[in-house]
Amino acid sequence: MFEIENNLQIELEPEDILKGQGIDPARASALLNRIATEILDEANSLMKPAALHGTLPVTDFQHDRITFAGGSFSGPLVARAFAGSSRLALGLCTIGPKLEERAAELMGTDMVRGIALDGAGTAAVGKVSRMIREKLIFDAEKAGLKAGMKANPGQEGWSIWQQQTFFSLVPAEQIGVVLNKSCLMIPRKSISFVIGCGDRLCSENVPCDFCSKREECQWRQRRD
Repeated sequence: MFEIENNLQIELEPEDILKGQGIDPARASALLNRIATEILDEANSLMKPAALHGTLPVTDFQHDRITFAGGSFSGPLVARAFAGSSRLALGLCTIGPKLEERAAELMGTDMVRGIALDGAGTAAVGKVSRMIREKLIFDAEKAGLKAGMKANPGQEGWSIWQQQTFFSLVPAEQIGVVLNKSCLMIPRKSISFVIGCGDRLCSENVPCDFCSKREECQWRQRRD
């Protein structure tokens, strides 16, 4: 069973909008800070956060493939991130289409504000996914299980085409998300993810541990 969350509440701050554009708030220019502040109310008004989440029991794990009722996931990331899992927690999050539609509209008339609004969308769906991730980790720990890292189909080591399997498992239409022929989610400001849960699972890994660009990335997530 998957639980639908249609009444999620999040609020962005100007620094969230800057981070969503890949800008360090401490180094942002006065202009970019001002624009982030000016679009804040509009960004918050255009978001309609929603999510769904649920769990699947693991039936088999061989080499780089983990199997469950309804299918399997495979790949180098799957082998490392989900090793030791007895169940998988699936999450799908979105903020709806209105913000990205407005951002696209602005790109033709005021690109700087359009980019800022797009960054607001990135920040917003990130907040929603963190909220759902925390809930799934809490539920796992309540059941006496460890929760692993949040892994996304399309991340390095996990083929984007396995979004098809993910979407065959979840009632994505109930929160207005669809998958196109290129396995990209519509609305674009949506995130799908899976967390492995089990009593023998390593709970200290983070996604950056498995990325080939981890040494030079300024946004690298660290445990210390």
